[in-house]
Amino acid sequence: MLDVVFAGLPLSAFLAAIAISLFAGLVKGALGFAMPMVMISGFSSIMPVELALAGLALPTLVTNISQAFRQGSAAAFASVKVYWRMLLALVVLLLISAQMLSFLPHAVLLAILGGPIVAFAVLQLMNIPLRVRVDRRRRAEWISGAVGGLYGGVSGVWGPPVMMYLISVDTGKRDMVRVLGVVFLVGAIALIAGHSASGVLNAQSVWFSAAMVAPGMIGLWVGYFIQDRLNADRFRRWTLIMLVVTGLNLLRQAAGL
Repeated sequence: MLDVVFAGLPLSAFLAAIAISLFAGLVKGALGFAMPMVMISGFSSIMPVELALAGLALPTLVTNISQAFRQGSAAAFASVKVYWRMLLALVVLLLISAQMLSFLPHAVLLAILGGPIVAFAVLQLMNIPLRVRVDRRRRAEWISGAVGGLYGGVSGVWGPPVMMYLISVDTGKRDMVRVLGVVFLVGAIALIAGHSASGVLNAQSVWFSAAMVAPGMIGLWVGYFIQDRLNADRFRRWTLIMLVVTGLNLLRQAAGL
């Protein structure tokens, strides 16, 4: 039996990565997000964080292409026109922060990402609304995109700030999934560009990332089946529960547990 498979990973770790990618794809297909969060949480427990970041790059790109254009190209480009501020801020800050990976302690990064996620989701589940006023939405788009980009470049996770904004403005299920697909697709392209420049995504790690595409897509297709059968209230509730679980896992890793 082979001891090493792709990027120096033991076979057991490689098989675990496949299982993580499959589950991450399923969650993304069902809820429209959380693939990078699930993958970075799982991958970073069995491999160096640099390889974990590289591993999620191609699966997130391919699955987001599918999600963004699932309702057609016209709907996808309409979302770009509406949310261009968020997209622009996300890309610029992601490209900048991708070069800062080696300067930030991993535990600190996980803690400052996980804490706000849990707090926001718990408040929403307790029916304590956090709403963005209509006259402040443009500013909120810039801020959510910028914060998402800052986190995305150093952690591979840029979804929570975007999710919090969309939930705060009562975005419907179909619109939310499509907008997330577009935002995540643009972010995935920027992430690949940023980490190609930083050296995280290189000739060795790109093969590991490519190997995670197939299990991610299989999980995504299964998740689509689930998503189509979730009503709006259940979709929102499971979305918030997933945010809580992911945030707590990030805090667990930050504490070294």
